[in-house]
Amino acid sequence: MSRIRFDNRVAIVTGAGVGLGRAHALGLAARGASVVVNDLGAGTDGIGTSSEAARAVVGEIREAGGRAIADGADVTDPEQVQAMVDAAVAEFGHVDILVNNAGILRDKTFAKMTLDDFRKVVDVHLMGAVNCTHALWRHMIEREYGRIVFTSSGSGLYGNFGQSNYGAAKTALLGLMNVLAQEGARANIRVNMLVPTAATRMTEDLLPPETLDLLQPETITPGLLALVAEDAPTRMILGAGAGCFAETKIYETQGVALQGDDLSPEGVMAGMARIRDAQGQQEMPGAFNQTRKYVRMAAEARGLPMPWDD
Repeated sequence: MSRIRFDNRVAIVTGAGVGLGRAHALGLAARGASVVVNDLGAGTDGIGTSSEAARAVVGEIREAGGRAIADGADVTDPEQVQAMVDAAVAEFGHVDILVNNAGILRDKTFAKMTLDDFRKVVDVHLMGAVNCTHALWRHMIEREYGRIVFTSSGSGLYGNFGQSNYGAAKTALLGLMNVLAQEGARANIRVNMLVPTAATRMTEDLLPPETLDLLQPETITPGLLALVAEDAPTRMILGAGAGCFAETKIYETQGVALQGDDLSPEGVMAGMARIRDAQGQQEMPGAFNQTRKYVRMAAEARGLPMPWDD
C-alpha cells in the first residue's frame, strides 16, 4: 500500500492548540499538508481566550519545515468561522480537509445542570461543527473534493454519567455525518466520524495515570489521517484509542409485523424477544430503506402484493 501523503492539501483543524487537535495538526503537517491551527485558547469549560497554544503548534510545524497559520476563531460564531475560512483560502488558495475537533466540558448530573451549561456544550460541539462545515461546504462542492471528520465520543454513542449535554451534542453529530455523506457523495466529499478515547485535558482527571499513558493523542491520529486521506471511506464511525481501531455500526433487527389484535401495546410487549433478536439484523443505508423494509414486512404479513421489487 502506498504511503498516505497530503502534499498540496490544506487542512483546518479546530481545537488544535492542545491534545488531540494538536496531534492531528502535527500529523497532517508531517505528511505534507498546510494546516490552519484553530484554537480559541479557552479552558476545558470554554471560558477564556488565548492564541498562545495555537501559535506554539504553528511554531512546531514551521520548525519541522511545514506550512501553517494560527487562527483564534470561536467556532460558535459563524462570522469568525467565515473569516477563518477566508484567511485560509487567502493564504493557501483552497481548503481540502476539515477536522472538527473543538470541544468543552461542563459535566453535571441532568438534575443539577443549568440549561445554559447544556446549551453551551451543544453550541461548541454541534453548532461549532455545523458552522465550520457550512462555511466550507460550497467551496468543497465547487472544487469537487472534500474530507470532513466530526469528532464524537463514547459518551454520545454509549452514554456516560453526568454528561447529558456532551452526549447529546456528540450523538447529534452522527445524524449530521449521515446526511452530509449522502449529499456530498457526488462532489467527492467524504464525511466520517472519529470516536476517540484519549488522554487529554478533558480526561486527565477522570482516568488513572497508568491508563493515561496508554491513551496518548498520538495513538489516535493515524485513524484520523486515514479518514481524511485520498482513498478515505465515507460515513464511517471509527473508534480509536491506545493504538486500537474499530468500526461502530448501527444495526436494525429483523423485527416483527403485527396485525389485528396483536397490533397493541400488549402485542409489542409480547413480541419483545423477537423484536430484540439480533439474528438477521442489518445496516440501513438511509432513512427510506427502513420505510421500504416496514412496508414490505406489512404487505407480506397481510398477503398483499409487494409495493416494489428488491
